[in-house]
Amino acid sequence: MRLEPRRTNSASSRSRTLKAVGALSLAAATAVLMTGCGQSSDSATSAATSEAAKIVPQKQTTSPSASAKMTEDQQERKKVLDETKVGFEDAAGTATGEVAGGKLVELDLEGVDDDNGQSPSPSGSGSPTGSASPSGSASPSGSASPSGTGSPSASAEAEGPVWVADVAEKDGTIHTVRINAVDGKVIEARVDADQDADDKKKTADRLAQATQTPQQAAKVATEKKKGTVTSVSLDDNDGKGVVWKVDVVGSDWKKTTFDIDAKNDTIVREETDED
Repeated sequence: MRLEPRRTNSASSRSRTLKAVGALSLAAATAVLMTGCGQSSDSATSAATSEAAKIVPQKQTTSPSASAKMTEDQQERKKVLDETKVGFEDAAGTATGEVAGGKLVELDLEGVDDDNGQSPSPSGSGSPTGSASPSGSASPSGSASPSGTGSPSASAEAEGPVWVADVAEKDGTIHTVRINAVDGKVIEARVDADQDADDKKKTADRLAQATQTPQQAAKVATEKKKGTVTSVSLDDNDGKGVVWKVDVVGSDWKKTTFDIDAKNDTIVREETDED
């Protein structure tokens, strides 16, 4: 009779041991499961981060590589033309309106290339005060135009690009007119003081031979090549009459120069600057 209580205690002890082992096993399994999930989550996050790192640099390098394809001249043309709001025809009308009975001889968008002996100012802005103008004479700030003709000079400087025009009287006297290419206002209008009798005669003779207007020549050029007119000038055609030289900048920011017969609008020469 005394043996029965001992068997009962032994059975209870074994039962408690099994329960403890089971609890420990469950805890261990849970820990393993949680560790596995954590590793899976960390791996997924790491993979996503790695993929993002591959994409972001590609977006950052797209713009520089595109601009790197453009030459320095092309980038400068784009910069100036993006700022220009007043086109060739409007500038031409404003310039000739400053000189009674005047005719346009030359019109250039300053800062686009370095043609016709002109040196572009930094950022396409007007010439610094007191520096030489495209026609070769000084342009003091705030001074009235010589001989009392033309508009007084409000300032020899302008923010942004500038149209520079040479407008001739009937006798060949040249007036230089500077026009803000953003708002179309006249910055300066004055007589070119560097002209002599021969210069005036040469200008008058060329104008007498030119039966076609610079606007007509610009139209011929842009019909041949779509783009923006940045320069028009009357020039001698190697002793074979006179031509209008017209520069057109296309959507590729390359400049094409056309020599157009000033009597019949025929294209005499065409040359594209690849720079």
